[in-house]
Amino acid sequence: MSENSQNEFYIRQIDALKRHLGEEILSYLKDPDINEILYNTDGYLWIDHYVKGLIKKGTLNAIQVRLAMDTLASLKNTQLDISTPILECELPFNKERFEGIIQPISSQPIFSIRKPISRPICLIDYINQGIFTFTQYDQIIHALSSHQNILVAGGTGSGKTTFVYAMLHEIQQRFPQERLILLEDTPEIALNTHNSLSLVTSEFINLTRLLKATLRLRPDRIIVGEVRGSEALTLLKAWNTGHPGGISTLHANDAQGALLRLEQLIEESGVPLNRQLIGHTVNLIIVIKKTASGRGVSEIVQCMGYDGHNYLLKEADFFQGQRINLDLFSGVDHENHKQISVTPQSTL
Repeated sequence: MSENSQNEFYIRQIDALKRHLGEEILSYLKDPDINEILYNTDGYLWIDHYVKGLIKKGTLNAIQVRLAMDTLASLKNTQLDISTPILECELPFNKERFEGIIQPISSQPIFSIRKPISRPICLIDYINQGIFTFTQYDQIIHALSSHQNILVAGGTGSGKTTFVYAMLHEIQQRFPQERLILLEDTPEIALNTHNSLSLVTSEFINLTRLLKATLRLRPDRIIVGEVRGSEALTLLKAWNTGHPGGISTLHANDAQGALLRLEQLIEESGVPLNRQLIGHTVNLIIVIKKTASGRGVSEIVQCMGYDGHNYLLKEADFFQGQRINLDLFSGVDHENHKQISVTPQSTL
């Protein structure tokens, strides 16, 4: 097949994929306020809105959905059938993460589409949405400014990645000279500074290998989208040997659980557990929870070390207030151009 014929075939396949997905899904893909699109076995479509959370929408025809999945599999030169009933790939529009499943694993075709973060999000926006308070904002700004290593914990869909994006936006606004290196399994976060890098794992290069390579790329901060395996130990060593100010996420329900999850991941790598290393390296744990009323920060906890028996955890309310210049961010007071001084009071 000639190059022109291949291009024409690709364009036809893209058009077919758009037709099978339908105008409703395509409109959700373009909406910057929608983070995820879900399709269930009962035929109903759900969307995950940044502010409103999960919203149930209308139904889609299962045959139409299967046609879309078959077309996508063809575009990716892979199979989707009884022997390979899981389709994991990116949509060809804006690198949206696609996870599709068919029979026999599921009684009907189902899918999840996770969109990359496409709109600028500031930490101030979280105050405007009632997700956390000015006190908590001040605590996070202090941690970022003092190059503390931060773990963001929470369940699936709690908003961990979006929160990391907001912190990175804050870092890039305040410290544009710093070189950030971001490591992800799937590209979800965009860095906006000139001297920064975004690296993605591949079939042959895992996060552990990527972290080791990153140490030779002169990072000021190392950010890992999610820690879920043996790379946990490599990350801690990197943060502890001249690269403070890192950020990562993991699945846990509270601060104590986040540290226990780190222990579990390190033990799975087959090396002796070093709790002193964890207690010394992880400085701040931020826990985000998703409830019926929306998302919220449930804990901001400082890890003060490990005493040989327990991790020394303390609510992060022990430092002096910062001066927050709202004019730098989305909460600007254009009329009075005021600076607001916030002194933390324990609200956790």
